[in-house]
This record gives sequence, C-alpha cells and structure tokens, in this order.
Amino acid sequence: MRSFRHRPRSRARRTRPLASAGVAGLLLLAPACSSADDRAEAAVPAPGKEVAGLCRALDEALPGTVVDEDRSDPEPQSEFTAGWGSPAIILRCGIPRPPVMSDPEQVPVEIEGVRYVMEELGDGGYRFTTGLRRAYVEVTVPQEVAEENGSYPLVDLAPMIKKTIPKGVAD
Repeated sequence: MRSFRHRPRSRARRTRPLASAGVAGLLLLAPACSSADDRAEAAVPAPGKEVAGLCRALDEALPGTVVDEDRSDPEPQSEFTAGWGSPAIILRCGIPRPPVMSDPEQVPVEIEGVRYVMEELGDGGYRFTTGLRRAYVEVTVPQEVAEENGSYPLVDLAPMIKKTIPKGVAD
C-alpha cells in the first residue's frame, strides 16, 4: 500500500499544493460513471433505523463545497450519498461493514480526529472507510482529485463526521 500523508492546512488559504501519486483523498464512486448530465452514480446504502438517523444528520451537516468543488450529489438522489466535483468525490453513509475491516494487515490513518481504513483502488483512486464510529462512512476520491488535493477532501469532511457520527462500533 502506498503511504498516505496528511498535511495540515490553514482555513484561510484555499490553494492546495500538488500532491504526489501516493497521497490520496476519499470517496467511492461505487459504480462511478457519468450520466447524460455528467453526474456520478453511487450505489445507495440501506442502513438500519439507528444508522439511517445518523446518516440523515450527516447529510444535513455536509458542506456545500469540498476542496473548492461544489456539491453535486450522485444519482440516484439519496440522503445516504453525497458528491462534489467532477470527477466526483463520493460519500456514502450507512454502508455494511467492509471486508477490509477484518484485514489484520490494514493500518488505519487518522485525519482531523477521524480514523479511516484506506484502500487503493485499481483505477488509481482511493477509498476511505471510517472506523470506530457508530456508522460506516465511505469516501471515494478519484485519482485526479487525489493527485491534486491529497487528503484535503477528508479534512473538509471530518468536522461533520465527528459532529454527527459518534464514536463507537457500527452494527
């Protein structure tokens, strides 16, 4: 697995340094492809009642922009998915426990107080899944976004995840 580094940034500074190929961001485009209006698509999770409530709270708290990209939610519309930019950073909340969580070789990364398991995807992008939270939140960052913005998508999303998805173990 490539190393993943997080560099703190100033909130006032909106320019971002070019990230190396080993630095990635987050979001699963699960199955990501463009539609006629150039919107990404994402499989919609089907969480239980408690997790659905947490995910709804997260959806209401999510920012209008991530790494200076405007929010443009994927199809089909759902309060359990969100997206920013094109190619899209995709967030899915309430996913089932991913198999990678059981891999003893995985070393979690922590960004702004939120722990993630990071997976490098075959297309050069990255998928980050929260751990030790009451709901699994997955963020997929396509290669182009990861190379330009590194971990900044996670930096932009962490405050809302911390605020709405409490620490604990997801069911």
